Amino acid sequence: MKTRKIAGEIMGQLEAFEGSKAAMDTTQLLIVRGRSRQRIKPEELGPTISQIFKTLDAKQLDMYSDETADVITIMDEQIRSQVNIQGETDIYGIYRLKESFENMNCHADYGMGVLDDVAVFIVLWKDKSGVGPMFVELVVSALEA
Repeated sequence: MKTRKIAGEIMGQLEAFEGSKAAMDTTQLLIVRGRSRQRIKPEELGPTISQIFKTLDAKQLDMYSDETADVITIMDEQIRSQVNIQGETDIYGIYRLKESFENMNCHADYGMGVLDDVAVFIVLWKDKSGVGPMFVELVVSALEA
């Protein structure tokens, strides 16, 4: 399956494959969480995400574009098809994600990319103290059935 292959490549690049766990695994969507062994400086989180998209030959999307909003809506529908979630889709919630991590005393960055008919959302975060690992959350979604 294409989503698993892409997720495996990304987790491998981040040295986060070992011990990673799938939070959701369907035919359309894969959510994986893990801890990276890499020691990346806070200011390098964004460039690291950009480099991953380059390595995959994926188009990195502007997080505030209509295209990104459409992809977020598709991902949300895929998640809601598996899990009962109360309330309406909040595509703007993803924009508050970085602020939420910063309020928890973490450095964080995220990015969205598209590779053929697959969307990839990557979130990297680490404690501001510099102690502990960098965490990875990855959502890989088939955009077509």
